[in-house]
Amino acid sequence: MTRVQPQVKHHGAHHHVTGSCHELYLTPQHSVLIDCGLFQGAETSGATPTDASQQIDFSLDAVQALVVTHTHIDHVGRIPYLLMAGFQQPIYCTKATAILLPLVIEDALKIGLTRNKALIAQVLERLQSLLRPIAYDTWIPLYQSTTKTVAVQLRFRQAGHILGSAYAEFEWHHDSSSAEQLLPDGYRVVFSGDLGCRNTPLLPDPTPLERANLLFIESTYGDRLHESRASRMQRLQSIVERCVADGGAVLIPAFSMGRTQELLYEIEAIINDNQGFWPRITVILDSPMAAALTEHYQQLTELWDEEAKLRIEEGRKPLDFSRLHVVNTHSEHEHIINFLSSTGEPCIVIAASGMCTGGRMVNYLRALLPDPRTDVLFVGYQAQGTPGRDIQRYGPKQGYVELEGERIPIRAGVHTLGGYSTHADQAELTDFIEQTTAGSVDEVRLIHGEAEAQQAFTQHLLQRGVHIVETE
Repeated sequence: MTRVQPQVKHHGAHHHVTGSCHELYLTPQHSVLIDCGLFQGAETSGATPTDASQQIDFSLDAVQALVVTHTHIDHVGRIPYLLMAGFQQPIYCTKATAILLPLVIEDALKIGLTRNKALIAQVLERLQSLLRPIAYDTWIPLYQSTTKTVAVQLRFRQAGHILGSAYAEFEWHHDSSSAEQLLPDGYRVVFSGDLGCRNTPLLPDPTPLERANLLFIESTYGDRLHESRASRMQRLQSIVERCVADGGAVLIPAFSMGRTQELLYEIEAIINDNQGFWPRITVILDSPMAAALTEHYQQLTELWDEEAKLRIEEGRKPLDFSRLHVVNTHSEHEHIINFLSSTGEPCIVIAASGMCTGGRMVNYLRALLPDPRTDVLFVGYQAQGTPGRDIQRYGPKQGYVELEGERIPIRAGVHTLGGYSTHADQAELTDFIEQTTAGSVDEVRLIHGEAEAQQAFTQHLLQRGVHIVETE
């Protein structure tokens, strides 16, 4: 019997970072989707989220299920389009993701598609009916041939990226008499989703990989090493203290899920450990979505790491401290912007979106970027073609950025803290491949990375003897 590899089609995040969507064929006639994310930045070719660039432009005839690795918008944002295209198959995810996903999809609908409450309710009801939450580390049947001689199983393992994040493992099994099976019994394909960093707050480290015949691994930071996370809280404290010394707001664009909660956790620790101005400084969380997700984080403390659980036992509230002010209404949001513009009151503002492509952060940037008292602090990846990347690039040169069609001069200070990435860096990605616990990785293919990062990571892995091939 001739041995072949499973067919995989990439519908997003192939040689780019956003729009993750990969179709894995379990048999020549049956497939599953891994994620269905929104395109952002340069990958939309300038399109808005409602443009045809987000539509499902591939056949769903073979698709038996959707497997969701985590709830970031670049991995789940096209699910409404998938449902509108007629998708009615199971959606597999972790239990935490099943809780968080409807919130994220509701927000995506309101921002990108419709404010019609009845239509949103219909989409969410349909989404809920398709969700199939499963526990970490549990194999479940995904596919079985009509002759019951070929089966494929699915398992989620901890990815340590955000709450509920996982990497997905697919394993083939077949009866020795089967004439249908083209893959060896026990053949395993792994999709990494987004792998988190080690030693980050709130979440446990990624579970080490057992083995893989074929590994599709993200490469977002395949070309670099992060700053030390051991001292990142000290660097955050130092930057904020320098920024507020001259007055003005510190604006932190952050993804509603993951980054926001990590920032709140570490800011609470700084306030707890320091006297001076820190116990008096106001931290503004201006994102209804982030606030709702933070509440769920607090309800799912069983998924937190041991350090975070210990803080709760000590009577502290890592995500709901006294100096935290949550903005709920749009009128309050507008009032705060006007107040900061006129007074230069020192404060920390955390708001979405993380790449400055929309959300309330854009309003803060439009009002406060021209003010030299303002500082913008980036703690996450900024994709090519996003306003965030432009602010990083042109801000130090006193340039400008286009926000909603308006040219905004950048007079604010611009800072980047690389240690706050929730993506594994080159060393951690390499360790994931090499430090397996029950075998080895036969072949690696890179996805979810810009071309430069993938090229650098490819050369790095080849030098280490890893069998890596170009993704189809």
